[in-house]
Amino acid sequence: MENNRHDILQLLRSVADGSVRPEDALLELKEEPFAELGYAKVDLHRSVRQGAAEVIYGAGKTPEQIAGIAKTLGERGCQNILITRISPEAADLVAQTVPLDYHAQPRLAVAYPGPRRALGHIVVATGGTSDMPVAEEAALTAEVLGNRVTRLYDVGVAGLHRLLSNLDPLMQARCVIAVAGMEGALASVVGGLVDCPVIAVPTSVGYGASFGGLAALLSMLNSCASGCSVVNIDNGFGAGFLASRINQMEGLNEE
Repeated sequence: MENNRHDILQLLRSVADGSVRPEDALLELKEEPFAELGYAKVDLHRSVRQGAAEVIYGAGKTPEQIAGIAKTLGERGCQNILITRISPEAADLVAQTVPLDYHAQPRLAVAYPGPRRALGHIVVATGGTSDMPVAEEAALTAEVLGNRVTRLYDVGVAGLHRLLSNLDPLMQARCVIAVAGMEGALASVVGGLVDCPVIAVPTSVGYGASFGGLAALLSMLNSCASGCSVVNIDNGFGAGFLASRINQMEGLNEE
């Protein structure tokens, strides 16, 4: 991520000091936006536009395709490339081609792992232990993107004292991710306690009438707590990415 930005900044400085012609710089930038692999067009400028390298969605891709995309990004200087929804079997095969850290519970991998920052404070809370795979996807996504994360797991409304005993980290957070299945009540409770944005993640945990997370989704969408937004069912990655944006924007405002 930082390498791409640094390279472009160096190129612009070279144009400014006259060592590179503007026409040559324009050609280099025009050739950089994406790499054509036949099965994928790898977005090489995403880190410049969005501050994070392209994220690889592993489900539905072959291990060879995942490895090819990750290797293309890694060869351009990208580190900490997220690969979501990747099976253990696929991860084993990808790891034969590129450096890989694999986390089995959320089925998430980090290609070309490297140093990363730990800015601000994001809290990831779950209603129950069964929500942890989705919560870990959110927490690890946020950590890989350079955020400090506190995990509060199994603090659902069936035992509200568990959540209330952790008010300090909740009150200090710049963003809270509330992950819950069943009736999804955790998001409303958290939203009524904190003064920061709350990102609600409905999970598919629950019995028949939870309809695979639809009941929790509708409860969260109808939350009476102000400041709650909702991502898709089981979308821990989306919550972690959005929380990172919020946390790091808050950090810029404080600076």
